[in-house]
Amino acid sequence: MRILLLASILLSCSGARAQQQVKIIDPAFLDEGFNLHKSKAGEASIKASSLTTEQQELVLKYCDEAYWPAGIRNESARKANAPYLQNYAAYRISAFEDSMKRSVVMIPAQGNIHMPEDMRPLADFYLVMPDKALQEVVAAKPRPSISRGPSWKNNRTVKIIKADDLYATYDLGSDTAGLQALAKRGMSQPEIDAVVFRSHERNWPDGIDSFDERYPRIADFAKYKCYLGAKWDDKVLLIVPVEKNKKMPALMRPYVDLYFIYAASAVEIAEKKN
Repeated sequence: MRILLLASILLSCSGARAQQQVKIIDPAFLDEGFNLHKSKAGEASIKASSLTTEQQELVLKYCDEAYWPAGIRNESARKANAPYLQNYAAYRISAFEDSMKRSVVMIPAQGNIHMPEDMRPLADFYLVMPDKALQEVVAAKPRPSISRGPSWKNNRTVKIIKADDLYATYDLGSDTAGLQALAKRGMSQPEIDAVVFRSHERNWPDGIDSFDERYPRIADFAKYKCYLGAKWDDKVLLIVPVEKNKKMPALMRPYVDLYFIYAASAVEIAEKKN
């Protein structure tokens, strides 16, 4: 039944993805809640949209928090996961005004497989948020298929022993030897693209995405559970999987598999595979 439900929602609302992509910039407003069923202006905005009657009914049904992922279904869960809420891929379905300007926002299942497990939607769902909590994404384009990155489960484990020897801003995309090393490990091009993108600090969790944020926490890097991705020259690529790092501090916890490039002398690689 769940599979059928997911397929139904994805098919019925596929046209909605042509709407404006937006980014949640102030997750606190999600805690306020909003009952779209009790808003004449809100319902009118849905009816005035390009959605079919069936699609409108789905929006009204799945804007109820009872259908949201467990990680944002109640206030305590939302507070715990606040750092990750802005990572949702979201699309404005309609806009209206009552006491303030608001938007009905779609969170598509297919566009959010990168989210933490308890925040990952099994089916498209909808939020109502003040416009001041949203930011339009300029030149929105259809989202490409997102690679979860290379497999790590059969790789050797790696222990970080010199946390400071991290290449946080390394441009792996311009390192021919590094890219060849990834390819020799059997990574596909989408997997290599994911590694290049998520091996730079700007694409890491909020607590480690800059030197100033990372430095006070650098000692805790030794607590990351890592796996060998590749070796070349004097460098190693470490895979930091979500599945193995759920107990890391919230601002250091991966919401998608991460990749660190370290000096080879800064890590210990297990002799046997995991």
